Amino acid sequence: MSWETLGVYRLLSSIPLFVIIVNLQYEGSEGGANPQEIDQHLKLGTQLLSAGQLADALSHFHAAIDGDPDNYLTYFRRATVYLAMGKSRQALPDLTKVIRLKPDFTQARVQRANVYLKQGKLNDAENDYMEVLRVNPSNEDAKTQLGFIEPIREAVMETDEMMTQGRWNEAIELLTVAIEKCVWDPSLREKRAQCYMEIGEHFKAINDIKPTTKMRPDNTEAYFRVSKMYYDVGELEDSLTEVRECLKLDPDHKSCFPHYKHAKKLNKLYDSAQNFINEGRFEDAITKLEAALRLEPEIWAYVLRSKSKICHSFRELKDVPHAIKNCAEVLEMDENNIEALVDRAETYILAEEFERAVEDYQKAHDIDNNLRHVAEGLEKAKRLLKQSQKRDYYKILGVKRNARKREIEKAYRKLAAEWHPDNFRGEDEKKAAEKKFIEIAAAREVLADPEKRQMFDNGEDPLDPEERQRRGQNPWGHHGFHFNPFGPGGGNGFNGFKFHFN
Repeated sequence: MSWETLGVYRLLSSIPLFVIIVNLQYEGSEGGANPQEIDQHLKLGTQLLSAGQLADALSHFHAAIDGDPDNYLTYFRRATVYLAMGKSRQALPDLTKVIRLKPDFTQARVQRANVYLKQGKLNDAENDYMEVLRVNPSNEDAKTQLGFIEPIREAVMETDEMMTQGRWNEAIELLTVAIEKCVWDPSLREKRAQCYMEIGEHFKAINDIKPTTKMRPDNTEAYFRVSKMYYDVGELEDSLTEVRECLKLDPDHKSCFPHYKHAKKLNKLYDSAQNFINEGRFEDAITKLEAALRLEPEIWAYVLRSKSKICHSFRELKDVPHAIKNCAEVLEMDENNIEALVDRAETYILAEEFERAVEDYQKAHDIDNNLRHVAEGLEKAKRLLKQSQKRDYYKILGVKRNARKREIEKAYRKLAAEWHPDNFRGEDEKKAAEKKFIEIAAAREVLADPEKRQMFDNGEDPLDPEERQRRGQNPWGHHGFHFNPFGPGGGNGFNGFKFHFN
């Protein structure tokens, strides 16, 4: 069963006389215009209403009323459709017409009173219920509903006093009780939204204001208010959606139009920055994000968003000082920002500050231990920390972790020439030189090979027999390596000196 059909059934069940009315023989049209055609429209409209096809039912009742504008039952049925569609404003004139055509039709008066009560029009609802009870003192529906009115009045008055005293939570409780009965009263929702805003429940406030855009005709102020509330919590797309609805009603609205231009410009900057990030153009992304910061330097959500992406972009650029500075600023604003922790941890790895990298990754993992990239990053940082306490190929060659292959080869050639064993004469010096020479060659072997370098950067030493054994490889089975200090590997050594080792 669809929600729309279910809503109709619930509505019909609240009208005890409806089934009787539907089964009544139509009382003929006083206008006398095509009675058979009118009767057919009524029959089809009633069937479609029962099936939940509200729009089609409404069109048939429109046609029946056009043919016979004095049939009170047709107005009542059309009002029933309007109510099922949530269009109480359209239902009220039809119910009033029914009462004018047939003053003793109490069910129409009860329905109108129910609509007034839901709209928060307590005096009008009270008058209708009292009139029903004057005609029929035993009407239980009217008695029950009338009993709600005075407590609602008192609750609303008490709520106003609570709000002046800053007792926001108490006011919310009373307003919630009132709204359960006056569900279509925009003023009650606006008051509760104000209370929610005062206690920082912005999204609950939005959920209260949003329905009021439909409760009052051409409610541009409500659209603007919802748009601003979305904007203030960082929901830029939703803010633009709501402000566009305002501009549909008034293209030159004094508040909506400038807000739309501002929000659209900010959104465009973020879109451009994200596109640049996706394309790897991080310097261009930073330019756009800095422009976004200048455009919106006050609201926390946007400052955080801009700085977070700047932090990430500097990390991708391997600009250690700027990445750490910007990531730190993000974490000052939001100490549990996982992505900023990850970006700073990766930057610490670039700076070879592995203990700090472990700390940041550990904190991110403690915040959410279900994130795979955080768990993998933490393990990598721990391996690198352990590795740093052993042999560091970057330090052996004296190059940075982001050094290019050309720099690695240059450093290798210089050190290989300096530490070649043929340069030393004493036995002890020659042995020390051989050991150093082997370390230099090993460093070049790893760092000049993209696959091995990636393993090393992930915290694994591809030349460590224990780690190779742990990975299920033969620790001596990688055919060793052969090198020429001035060549790409293998071949003749320097001055005929040649090493083969595992």
